[in-house]
Amino acid sequence: MIGFFIFVHVIATTATEEKLSYQELVLQHHQLSTDYQKVLFDYQKLKHELDQFKRLIFGSKHERFVPSVSPEQLALGLALEQINHAEVISQTVEYTRTITTPTNKPVPTGRMKLPADLPRQQVIIEPAQDVTGLKSIGEEITEELDYTPGKFFVRQYVRTKYLRPVIRDGGTENEIIIAPLPQRPIDKCIAGAALLAYIVVNKYIDHLPVYRQVQRFTREGMKLPASTITGWISQVCALLEVLYAVHCKLVFDGDYIQGDETPLKVLDKNKKGTTHQGYLWVYRAPVENLVVFDYQPGRSGEGPKKCLKNFKGHLQTDGYEVYTYFDGKGIIQLNCMAHARRKFDEALSNDKQRAEYALTEIQKLYAIERKAKEENYTHTQRYQLRQQEALTILKELETWMITQYQAVLPQSTIGKAIHYSLSRWNKLCLYTTDGKLEIDNNLVENAIRPVAIGRKNYLFAGSHRAAQNAAMLYSFLGTCKLNNINAYNWLEDVLNRIPDHPVNKLQDLLPNKWKPTSTQTQISLQTQ
Repeated sequence: MIGFFIFVHVIATTATEEKLSYQELVLQHHQLSTDYQKVLFDYQKLKHELDQFKRLIFGSKHERFVPSVSPEQLALGLALEQINHAEVISQTVEYTRTITTPTNKPVPTGRMKLPADLPRQQVIIEPAQDVTGLKSIGEEITEELDYTPGKFFVRQYVRTKYLRPVIRDGGTENEIIIAPLPQRPIDKCIAGAALLAYIVVNKYIDHLPVYRQVQRFTREGMKLPASTITGWISQVCALLEVLYAVHCKLVFDGDYIQGDETPLKVLDKNKKGTTHQGYLWVYRAPVENLVVFDYQPGRSGEGPKKCLKNFKGHLQTDGYEVYTYFDGKGIIQLNCMAHARRKFDEALSNDKQRAEYALTEIQKLYAIERKAKEENYTHTQRYQLRQQEALTILKELETWMITQYQAVLPQSTIGKAIHYSLSRWNKLCLYTTDGKLEIDNNLVENAIRPVAIGRKNYLFAGSHRAAQNAAMLYSFLGTCKLNNINAYNWLEDVLNRIPDHPVNKLQDLLPNKWKPTSTQTQISLQTQ
C-alpha cells in the first residue's frame, strides 16, 4: 500500500512539473510497476534466504511434513494470496498403520534383566550372627551392573630354545631348535591386533581424534606418542589394501549403486596456512548391503569415471552434473525423490499453498514405500504395488507442476522447486520400473553421517594419503554397521588372519561374509 501511494505521488508530481504526454505517462507507469515488482521479488528472495539461514542455525533439521491447510479452510478464504495466484487443491494423506500386539505374552514390568553372558563376580555376604549348625534354606541374589575401564596388558611369547647335536662332514655340530613366532599383523610392532583395532574403532566409529586417545591412554598409565599411533593406523591400512580392492570390486560388479559425495579438509604441504578441500565419494550397494568410500582431491568427474568405468546397471544420484558423463554408457541413471521434496520444503515460506500440495502428493508416494517395507514385500511385490498406486500419483503430480509452472515466477523459490523436479522427472519416476530400486538416495546419505560427525572432531586429514586411508576404513566399518557386525571383533580377527590368509579367499574376510574363528574366541577368553 505504501508503494502504491509513492507511485501515485511520483506520477502526479512528474505530470505536473513536466506536463508529460499520455503515452509517456503510460511508459513511466509501466517502468515504475516493473521496478516495484523487481523490488518486491528481491525482498521475497532475501526474506527466503534469511528464513533458511535461521532454520539452519536455530531450526529443526528434519523435513517431516504435516499438512496444515484443509480444503474447508480454503473454502472460507483463509489461504494467503500469492503472486499470479492459480487454483490449487490441497489434499490430505490417509494412511493407517495396523500394529498387532500379542496378548498371550505377559507385559514385562520392573527392572530389566542383565544379559546372561556377562561374567559374574560373586561377593558372598554372611550374617554377623553365629550361624554354626543352622540349616540353609536358600539364597537371595542381588545383581549390580558395574564396569572396569579398559586396561593394558603385555602378552609374552615364551619360546624355549633347544640344542640338538647334528653330525656333518664327519663331525658333530650343535643346532638350535626354537618354535617360530606366530604371524603378527605388523612385523616388529609392539601393538597387538586388539589394540590396533581399538585405536581404529575409537577414531572412525567413536570419533575420538588421536590426541584424545593419547590423553586417555596416559590416564591409564601408558604414554604413547601421537606419531606412533598415527603410524600404526597407516600400517593397518597398508595391510588392508588388498582386502579393500576385493571389497570395491564386489560393489562395482553389482547392477545397482547409489552415489553421493561429501567434503573432507586435508592438510597439503603445498598450501601453507590453509587446508585443501578434498571429497569422499560414496557408493552404496543397497541389495548387497555394502558401502565404498573413495577419496579424490576434487569434485570433478575423474573419481566416478575411475570407479564406475566397468559398472553396468542402475546408478542413483542427486543429479549432480558430473554423472551426465555416464549417459548412454551402459548405465541407467535415476534421481532422488528426497532432493525434490527438499526443494518444495524450502518453498513453504514462499508459496505455502503450492508447496503443501506438492509435499502432500510426495508424502503419498512415501506412504506406499512404507507399506511395502512394513509388510516385508519382495522386490516383485513392491514393483506391482508401485505400478498399481504410485504411477497415478506421479502422473497427476507431473500434470499439476506443468500447469503451475506457467503461473509462478521462474526465479522464485517455488518456481525453482517445480523446475528442479520437471527437469529430472523421468529419472525421478524410474524407481517404479524395478522393485529393487529405492525411491531416494537416503541410504547412501545415511552412510555419510559418521564422516560428518568425525570431521567435526578431528577437523582434517593429515595428508592426501591419510584421507584415502580414512576412506578405506570408513568403507569397512560402514559395511560392518550395515550388516550388524561388531566392528571391533571383525577388525581384530581380520588383522590376526590376513597376513597369511590365502589370496583367493580374501572375500571371506569381508564384513558381509565374515565368520569369527575359534582362535579369536580363545584369545579373548585368555585375556579376560
